[in-house]
Amino acid sequence: QVQLVESGGGSVQAGGSLRLSCAASGVTFDYSYISVAWFRQAPGKEREWVATIYISGGIEYYADSVKGRFIISPSSAENTVYLQMNGLKPEDTAMYYCAADFRHSIKGDFPYWGQGTLVTVSS
Repeated sequence: QVQLVESGGGSVQAGGSLRLSCAASGVTFDYSYISVAWFRQAPGKEREWVATIYISGGIEYYADSVKGRFIISPSSAENTVYLQMNGLKPEDTAMYYCAADFRHSIKGDFPYWGQGTLVTVSS
């Protein structure tokens, strides 16, 4: 059974950085055709796609709102996908979730989800 566990959230001031982790069990991230994505949901707003990496192809995708500030990267050794978040803005405040799918998917219906980690950015 695939399980995803996020960590690394916290409170930072605008302009700061955080690195989120998505640790997996029940699957290895060097498996072919696996995509891992980050989504976020702010209070009172709909869930928003943030970034995806198609691990076997080494292809990264980013929402325009985070392009140039966030970097998604895998670690096969640690079976973890990271989201490095730089230049954080108050509008980045949200619960961040990672999700996985055994196919090349960018922001579709991911079947596996973590429980989320909270990021709060103060101005």
